Amino acid sequence: MSSKNSGGDPNSTEELEEGSRSILLNIASQLTKGMDLHRVTLPTFVLEPRSMLERITDFMSHSDLILNAGSIEDPLERFITVLRYFLSGWHIKPKGVKKPYNPVLGEYFRCRYQYEDGSEAFYLSEQVSHHPPVSSYFYSCPDHHILIEGDIRPKSKFLGNSVATIMQGESHVILTNRHNERYEITMPNIYGRGILFGTMTMELGDSCKVRCVTSDLACDLEFKTKGFFSGQWNSVVGKIKKESTQEVLCEVSGQWSNELYIKNCKTSSKDILFDVKTSNICPKIVVPEAEQDTYESRRLWEKVTQAIKSRDMDTATNEKTAIEDDQRTKARTREEEGVEWRPLFFDQSNDDYKIKGFAR
Repeated sequence: MSSKNSGGDPNSTEELEEGSRSILLNIASQLTKGMDLHRVTLPTFVLEPRSMLERITDFMSHSDLILNAGSIEDPLERFITVLRYFLSGWHIKPKGVKKPYNPVLGEYFRCRYQYEDGSEAFYLSEQVSHHPPVSSYFYSCPDHHILIEGDIRPKSKFLGNSVATIMQGESHVILTNRHNERYEITMPNIYGRGILFGTMTMELGDSCKVRCVTSDLACDLEFKTKGFFSGQWNSVVGKIKKESTQEVLCEVSGQWSNELYIKNCKTSSKDILFDVKTSNICPKIVVPEAEQDTYESRRLWEKVTQAIKSRDMDTATNEKTAIEDDQRTKARTREEEGVEWRPLFFDQSNDDYKIKGFAR
């Protein structure tokens, strides 16, 4: 495993050059407050050089924290283990306000993880819908009886000097050796600040929830955005409650980019829940682009990524446009021929997507 901490700038701020800022101001002049940004073409300098399907793996960066969850007998300790895992991946973010590539329909990303105890895990995500955008994902660690599955349905809105990404969708952690004990997780929303003036940075905001019906436990979390004149960057607070009685068992507080604490309400003891500075990232193992299928994320966006990393924005824009034009051409052809597109790895049931051929 490789170590990583927040470094000198835990808020990952960025100052844009005047030319880039002018381009954003020109785009903003054509937008109205609250407008959906999904169909708005953004300049390549605001792009993070990876697909949204790969960015989801940030949630698996500390997946080793959850490996022993199924072997924990105490329901509250099991719940805290899942909660720790959920809160651990948010500190990984690009500098400033960067948006990953919008995956094209049928694009997929796969990787695996090798843990220190010799066990392995496998991750697969696919863009199962383009309008509206839906990214489905599946993670499995058979040796530790853990499944993580869900989908992300981002909806971006223009808010003036900020943009908001409303993170619709749910993630589910399933412990298969606990009679498929299921943890339902919703996401906080993401805000990009300072896109027109000031310093560009990303914040998490609003509320989300971790819930386990089997253990009668839930944690309501509030991600707090910093005010103009007061407040702290990247704060989060929450309470773990017994749902049937609303008894508060534990309180969570701290910064998701630094240290998180948990307080036992009965004993008043306060301990570290997660510390970014001492954490280890589980590296994902990805096959080389040359060995990937044409619709695998890294190979599909390879030329765009190379151009962005070499700061050749003209080439990046041309290569990105070529991918998007090809997507539109294929969509028109399917419509003309009356062909219904179906995901390669996921089955759709109403508005839900499940990995194919996996019995629970």
